[in-house]
Amino acid sequence: MSDNMIDYSGDINDIEYIFSPATIRKKSLEIYNLTIADKTQFQIHLDKIDEVSKFVIDVTLSNYPKLNIPFHSRWNHFNVGNIDRVSELILQLEKQTPSQQTKAKLDLVVVSVLLDAGAGMRWRYLEQKSGKEYSRSEGLAVASFRLFLAGFFSADKKSPLRVDAERLLCISEKELADGLQVTEKNPIIGLQGRLKLLHNLGHALHNDVDLFGTESQRIGNMLDYFQEKSPSGKISATFILRTLQQGLGSIWPGRATINQVNIGDVWNYKALGEGIQALVPFHKLSQWLSYSLFEPLTEAGLSITQIDSLTGLAEYRNGGLILDSGLITLKNKEELEKVHLPSSDLIIEWRALTITFLDEIGKKVTEILGKKPSEFPLARVLEGGTWWAGRKMAEQMRKDKSPPLKINSDGTVF
Repeated sequence: MSDNMIDYSGDINDIEYIFSPATIRKKSLEIYNLTIADKTQFQIHLDKIDEVSKFVIDVTLSNYPKLNIPFHSRWNHFNVGNIDRVSELILQLEKQTPSQQTKAKLDLVVVSVLLDAGAGMRWRYLEQKSGKEYSRSEGLAVASFRLFLAGFFSADKKSPLRVDAERLLCISEKELADGLQVTEKNPIIGLQGRLKLLHNLGHALHNDVDLFGTESQRIGNMLDYFQEKSPSGKISATFILRTLQQGLGSIWPGRATINQVNIGDVWNYKALGEGIQALVPFHKLSQWLSYSLFEPLTEAGLSITQIDSLTGLAEYRNGGLILDSGLITLKNKEELEKVHLPSSDLIIEWRALTITFLDEIGKKVTEILGKKPSEFPLARVLEGGTWWAGRKMAEQMRKDKSPPLKINSDGTVF
């Protein structure tokens, strides 16, 4: 059993502690402080922070000249190539009730996010309707969108626009490969990992009747739960995240558990101590899911509060921004040529530094633009923002637009 498959003993407070976004910030800051003390594999160059923040602002104003920036979410990827696919979805849903429409949107966005780990540099998706080809995150967005519209995830042929537990459990590897257009010449990273995630999702939907219903379990039934739990119409971002962690926590590959509770995107970093103190959480996909639920839940009449309690996302575009810009540098440049596991100290350090610097860049960007944090939360800085700046910098640095570090991904982290 590896370090990241240990079952840690603890109580409910320990579980809540490790699931909290406040802990993500706390543990990331501890690794930042170790880096300042010259005890990690990175060096920090604080003199670069203004330059990087201004680069993010330039990218933001290029993307959104009027600063009418949506929240960072999966929804923005569906319209890649300046094609309004979301309107196509809305048109197909127009005969359904508002509640049914929201449930369909929740179904779509959750399954799309879960399929959205790195695809690799060779994979492409050809959209038949537009004749255009897409890769990476946008390719996976378009692929999952088209599969959803085709009823790929539905157990009811008369009601194709849904994601059902029954159907998820019986998707075969060949069906998923065909749906994503995977061939020997068009390989994707982590196909089996994605399939396992979909199967695990099917089991999770069956297992939590409070969240997903007692009959025809589907992701979208979360809407009923959220409405029931927020009679005032207000719901906090942390409650959305915690609900997703509760309902979907079992789907992630076994890495670490506390009293047999799967804690997901959490990694053992021995320099921070023993036991639970050594655990560093990121909850990247769970937070990405949370951000992506804001829009449909808002449309359903709920008001999302405490948005800035969630953190930035510790993924390779945001991480690429801080490494490619020179805000952090590797002490040993040879590490750039090696392939690293997500559980390695180097990747944990990189992701932790990303979390801390996203907060700092967010504050600088908001300040320079003359905005208040309440009107320009981190979720807008990310979308405006840091994710695109990371991609732009990758384009400038490497022809294949790849991340600065090579990661051995199983299709469920990055």
